[in-house]
Amino acid sequence: MVNRDATALDDPVGESLRGHHTHLARRLGGAATYQPGVATFSTVTTDPDLREWADLADLLGPGELADMFSSAATPPPDWEAVFALEGRQLIWYGDGRPDHAPAGPRDGVVELGADSVPEMLDLVARAQPGPFWPRTHELGTYLGIRDNGTLVAMAGERLRPPGWTEISAVCTAPEARGRGHAARLVSALVAGITARGERPFLHAAEANTGAIALYERLGFATRKHVTFRGFRTP
Repeated sequence: MVNRDATALDDPVGESLRGHHTHLARRLGGAATYQPGVATFSTVTTDPDLREWADLADLLGPGELADMFSSAATPPPDWEAVFALEGRQLIWYGDGRPDHAPAGPRDGVVELGADSVPEMLDLVARAQPGPFWPRTHELGTYLGIRDNGTLVAMAGERLRPPGWTEISAVCTAPEARGRGHAARLVSALVAGITARGERPFLHAAEANTGAIALYERLGFATRKHVTFRGFRTP
């Protein structure tokens, strides 16, 4: 198992924007967010003051979504609460080799790039794995499986705190479920992440018990429970 200090996972958005994803960041004071079309995740410091919230509002613009992810920071009262979703953060505790052998082209697994974005967005609309935007694929490697030329499953890399890579957007089209696609894709990503000396982690909604059970079979275990929250700027 790759040993990493897990404290970076307490602020995965901030750690990513300050590090591996700095080229995709917008910053003002202590506030930061991703560039348009990449992600709506935003971050502030541990104990933000009103100036910092004002900086984040300026970055995002009026009436825009500030997806605070798992941050516990609470914005001023004039920020409208949009959603709160209970979830959990899981870490891969494997021994350096995923349960399933790494997949490749012969298994139908292919790497997805900018030319695959229309297909990826269509699959996301049908499978609804969570937020995914036209530039989200720029966050890391995305893999997919096609059936007769149609993209029916995908998964990819999202947040990148130091020493860690988050697996996200794990989804399968309704007509292609039950064939092991998600397991093959997650295992392939685990193999790639550990091969470069990093450790995989992921997030799941608490209500998504089927996904959590799959991740546990693949070597993941819960690190902590979190609440995902979103707000709208004044």
